[in-house]
Amino acid sequence: MSTVPQQHRTRPVAVIGAGTLGRRIALMFATRGGTVRITDPNAEQGAAAVEFVTEQLPTVAAQVADGSPGKAEYVGEQKDAVAGAWLVVEAVPEVLDLKKKVFAQLDTQADADAILASNSSSYASRLFTEGLPTADRMLNTHFYMPPQSTALDVMSNGQTSQDILDFVLTIFGEYGLHPFLCREESTGFIFNRIWAAIKREALEVVYEGVSIPADVDAMFVLNFGTKAGPFRMMDQVGLDVVLDIEEHYRKENPNLPEGPVKLLHQYVDAGKLGLKTGEGFYDDYPQSKRS
Repeated sequence: MSTVPQQHRTRPVAVIGAGTLGRRIALMFATRGGTVRITDPNAEQGAAAVEFVTEQLPTVAAQVADGSPGKAEYVGEQKDAVAGAWLVVEAVPEVLDLKKKVFAQLDTQADADAILASNSSSYASRLFTEGLPTADRMLNTHFYMPPQSTALDVMSNGQTSQDILDFVLTIFGEYGLHPFLCREESTGFIFNRIWAAIKREALEVVYEGVSIPADVDAMFVLNFGTKAGPFRMMDQVGLDVVLDIEEHYRKENPNLPEGPVKLLHQYVDAGKLGLKTGEGFYDDYPQSKRS
């Protein structure tokens, strides 16, 4: 039976994946003076992630109670990155076989008391931890878009130790995060399940030619008082990520409309992934803001 990590204050956190969310997760866990190791097969992306954390950290740490800037470092080999870590967060693309591979590796690579968490935005961790010897220390911790949005879903894989769940729900709050427990297994967790319906209908409206992304966003902002509408937010996440998620939802429910997937493919197939490539539903992203 897994026990909670010992001496977590003096141990690093490891984040697997240096993409849009991986680097933001790393940022939040570097706000209390510790070390966060970022690992990614792409060394250039890993270096960019470290640079992002380093630039943002002083401001973000100042907003966390008792916060102080720590540091981020890039480690090329996954096994080296997770050695000694009290927490490992997987933030790789939404590909089920890839997640299965990563968690099978972590089962033996990580310290025995390390918590192994997935940032999957649509897959229940049960799907890629089932049958692993230490599945009781594995779970979903789905982050949204920190540091702007600090909510996150916490969900058991069906075997997760209650001690691990309680520990995460308490300790993550010390890093400026706001965890919420998913009390039953749910594809899309809590907020993302609601957001998926909004996003899907917005895509369908544009696919059918009823409106255009800029107009849908403008109406959304006026009606809800948000800073951005669904198309701008999808650009920020990455349209390749949005497409992976939507295709997963359609596999689970073939009755969902095809329009959203077809529209997203038009952009993704053209290499227009949103903010990270400089063009998506919008093309007004200056080079300095791409991260």
